[in-house]
Amino acid sequence: MRNYFYGWYFKCQSDTQTLAIIPAYHKSENKRSCSIQLITNDGSWNISLPCKNFSLDKKTFRMKIRENRFGKKGIKLCLHTPECSVMGALRFGMFSPLLYDIMGPFKYLPFMECRHSIISMRHTVNGVICINGVNYRFRNSPGYIEGDSGYSFPRRYAWTHCFFKNGSMFLSVADIPLGPLKFTGVIGIIKFKGKEYRLATYLGAKAVKIKNGEIVICQGSSLLSVRLLKKSAMPLAAPKNGAMCRTIRENISCRASYCFKQNGQTLFSFISSKASFEYEYDL
Repeated sequence: MRNYFYGWYFKCQSDTQTLAIIPAYHKSENKRSCSIQLITNDGSWNISLPCKNFSLDKKTFRMKIRENRFGKKGIKLCLHTPECSVMGALRFGMFSPLLYDIMGPFKYLPFMECRHSIISMRHTVNGVICINGVNYRFRNSPGYIEGDSGYSFPRRYAWTHCFFKNGSMFLSVADIPLGPLKFTGVIGIIKFKGKEYRLATYLGAKAVKIKNGEIVICQGSSLLSVRLLKKSAMPLAAPKNGAMCRTIRENISCRASYCFKQNGQTLFSFISSKASFEYEYDL
């Protein structure tokens, strides 16, 4: 049984609160387990669970871990540990998927350490999740869903997602090993005013700068600049050879800047105080 992990990332954001929920399945050294992680501005929790009563249907987008359910219609949580008590349910509106797979032709490459997927760039979220007595309430709030699978997160990478007026954007850059070689891979999507803009290595995108929390991507006449301005990171568990034994840090709702230009014209430029950002290049 080869080392492997598979997980989804659900982000929900109201005007005042941000919550991410990450259910995952992993196997390493002939051991199988599940986990559900939660992250807010105030804390993060990693709850390990046995694989008993676990089920997954990728085609219909459904996952069950004991009493906890995840799918297109929403999420239901019921978790009780000495460190964390979680109850509640969320309902989702219609998903906003991509025109085609974010990995492009790279999805056909065997033995990639991590494959990314975008399930919904933006949809509505309604409901309440209570974590240790604190209610996280969402009423027609925006939601975002992505997924990862493989055996390890890249050693060095950066990831960001942000909702903004008339849009939702995601970007990831990472060191990608391919046999004896290594290159910097780029995947990014901008949904803005009903249009989809894609930046990717397989379309000619290059990371011309990755330094001090700033990332600059160039692809033809397109230029995307993002920068982490103020950290507020919480620890999360990430996979290494299938086991959730690596610690990364995510800024679930932080201050960051975004600027996107095409043909010398600025399509948008703003600073958000509710951006999500992981920056694992300071290693």
